[in-house]
Formats: sequence, C-alpha cells, structure tokens
Amino acid sequence: MNIRFIGAHNSESKDVRPVCLLIDDVLAIDAGGLISGLTFPEQLAIQALLVTHHHFDHIKDIPMMGMTFYVKESRINIYSIKTVYQALKYLFEYPGNLYRNFLIHPAENPTIHFTPIEPLRPFSLLKYNILAVPVKHSVPAVGYQITSPEGKKVFYTGDTGNGLAEVWSLISPDLLIVEVTGANGFLKTAKEAHHLTPALLKEELESFLLIKGYLPKVITVHMFPQSPEKELIENELKVIAAQLNASIIPGREGMQIAL
Repeated sequence: MNIRFIGAHNSESKDVRPVCLLIDDVLAIDAGGLISGLTFPEQLAIQALLVTHHHFDHIKDIPMMGMTFYVKESRINIYSIKTVYQALKYLFEYPGNLYRNFLIHPAENPTIHFTPIEPLRPFSLLKYNILAVPVKHSVPAVGYQITSPEGKKVFYTGDTGNGLAEVWSLISPDLLIVEVTGANGFLKTAKEAHHLTPALLKEELESFLLIKGYLPKVITVHMFPQSPEKELIENELKVIAAQLNASIIPGREGMQIAL
C-alpha cells in the first residue's frame, strides 16, 4: 500500500495544500487539494473518494473534480457520512447556480455518485477493507482505517479533538495519520474547536499505548504552515517523540509512505 500526501496542511499557498491523501493512485481521502496537486490523468485514475467531514478544506475540490470527470464522460464515486452529502447538495443547489450540479448532471448518469456510509460498519471498496470510526470534532466526522489485501493498516483521523480512547479500542494501524493543527500555545482554542496540539497528541498517544500495547509510526497533518507556527509545532513534536520514544513525523506535500 503506497500512501501519497497530496496535501498536508490546513491552508493553501503555492507550496502547501489542505489535507488530502492518495492510496495506490486509486483511492483518495478528503479533497482539499486534489485538483491542484494532481495532473488530469492522475485525477481520472481515482476510482473512489472517502471524505471525513464537510468542512470546506476537506470538500473544496469536489466541484472541480466533477468537471474533470464530466469532460471525460466518466464518474467519480464518493463515500461518506450523510452530513457530507447534505453539504454537497447545499453547495450545488445554492440559489444562483454557483456551479454545475454534478450530483444530478448529466441526468442519465450523474458525474458524482455519492454512497452514504454507516460508521462502525466495515465495507469493501476496491481491494480494501474500510472501517469508518466517529471522531471528536465540531461537526459530525469520521476517521478511516484502510486495510490492504496484504493486511497492512493505516488509520487517518481527519480533524479531531482529544478523548480518542474509544477510537483506539477499535483500530490496530501500522501507520497513524493524525491531525495536529497548532502549537501548544493554541491549546485553549484547539480544545474549543476540537483540534489537537503536540501536548494533546501526547495524551492521545499515551492512551493508545495503554489500550493497544504499542505505538504505530505517526505522521501529523493539518498543521498551520506559516512561520513561526510551523517551526513551533515541529519542535514540540520532536520533544514528545523523544519523550515517548516514538516515530512522529510532520507530513508534507509530496511525501510517500509504503506499507
């Protein structure tokens, strides 16, 4: 299983994109920066898209992705919880026609096919086994454990706050991709907005170790990319990695991990 980090942050500039992952070139997770991060052939190679929740930085590229597939008379299959569908429906049906409604166009075979999923009910998708697990965010949200045919597992939290013990009890990843939005100076706001900082991540990893008896390799995403916040986050992650004797690496655009 090859995992590409098309986006790894919570903002967008020439060099960084909102979080989006691509597994084996065919399964995408979240769509904050897929369009700007992939060529047209790479976009069209995607067979399915998993979405964690409906915040804009996770669904932003879906309308333009629809255009890519529409032009080629193809279809993109999206899987997520019902609130994501409601957000997309609102976006496409907003008065004034912000954009072509690819949920219903073309009428004979709409470009975007949305399949609602039920959290905690495993399902097969392409060659993978998928488990969506509710996480603690400011809106309904899920993380995804994806298991390859060889049995390798990655869990991506999506956006989440602290208090993940129930999540840890349900998963057994070889790789944990977890959000860390801001440095520890952001702690109060992070708790209110249901995000993590390095200090909160440390608490969650200690909980993971207690429950599971091991720590997987950890890659952080959704970080503020601007300076000096970027450097503060990275330095604080180095401290907790040393304290936990764990592998904790900040994600970056273009990173690839093979499991």
